[in-house]
Amino acid sequence: MAPNNPLPIWGNEKTMNMNPLILTNIQSSPYFKVNLYELKTYHEVIDEIFYRVEHLEPWERGSRKTAGQTGMCGGVRGVGAGGIVSSAYCLLYKLFTLRLTRKQLTGLITHQDSPYIRGLGFMYIRYTQDPKELWDWYEPYLEDEEEIDVKAGGGHVMPIGEMIRQWMTKLEWYSTLFPRIPVPVQKDVMQKLKNHKWSRPEEEEEEEPQIATTTQPQHIPDEELSFGEAERMSHKRRSPERGTSSPQHSRRSPRRSPVRRSPHRRSPDRRRSPHHKSSPDHRRHSPDHHRSKGRRPSPSRRPAQSSGGDFARDLQRERERQNRTKGKESQPRSRERKRSHSRERHFKKSSKHSHRDRRSRSRSRERHRDRHGREKHRNGDL
Repeated sequence: MAPNNPLPIWGNEKTMNMNPLILTNIQSSPYFKVNLYELKTYHEVIDEIFYRVEHLEPWERGSRKTAGQTGMCGGVRGVGAGGIVSSAYCLLYKLFTLRLTRKQLTGLITHQDSPYIRGLGFMYIRYTQDPKELWDWYEPYLEDEEEIDVKAGGGHVMPIGEMIRQWMTKLEWYSTLFPRIPVPVQKDVMQKLKNHKWSRPEEEEEEEPQIATTTQPQHIPDEELSFGEAERMSHKRRSPERGTSSPQHSRRSPRRSPVRRSPHRRSPDRRRSPHHKSSPDHRRHSPDHHRSKGRRPSPSRRPAQSSGGDFARDLQRERERQNRTKGKESQPRSRERKRSHSRERHFKKSSKHSHRDRRSRSRSRERHRDRHGREKHRNGDL
């Protein structure tokens, strides 16, 4: 028998805003169709919760396989392969069919016999009540320290207050989703949770100014910035072209002292006279000028010249190698062509000889026939 003043249902009044896969499994389960069908009153359902509920997950342990499923078929959405629906969700839907009143729902969330009776009462509020009223329902119990094991098979014990806070801030709950809360309502709830006394203890308020002073942003000068090995390599490539190196490069890679020649290798003839620099004609025709051209280049220009010479040598070698390969490939082709030409000539000669032979044979046959005819004619005349 339906109550006289039931609580209004927010959202879909037929599906209880529940996941379609879970709802289908509940309605088709033998436990709901046979066992729970016999329960007609509110107190009988509470006794069944006390004896049968051991967790608050939608599926029984090990009954649902989600391995290899991704996207919308993953475990969070609950749209993949189903399993054995839990007794907790079957009884939750049974409470929905009874259309609870405000007094009955308050009795559920304040029950003293089992934390699972209270847990199903809070879950009924999360699924059926207006999101704007969630704070009024949950606010007195945000600091509730009664523990409840919500995982199938055990292993996830949490206070009821923490469970309620999680339901207000997150949609995911063990392979399913709670009804979505509108964004303005969600912001209001988050602000209220932030301003609540349990979320801002005195110790955190004292530590906040210290954290703010220690985490002030510091300005780093441009000269101290570096981006690792990539920056160094780029500066190495630029330095031969520009002739100058960046401050990072000069700071990181120490300068090498220029190569000094030993004094016994330099002959006194190579020393230039003071008139040597001022006379361009002498510079043009003097052998010392040609010798100075053959000297080693400066360290800054040496990589560019060596790299250009190496590149030219490699290019020349590659061209020679390609020419050799082309020559090797052309030799067998020319041989094949010669062979094909010789075959064609042989075939033409053989065809000519065969044609001549056929002509000679036909002529000999004609001659033989003429002779044979003449002999017969002579014999007939005789």
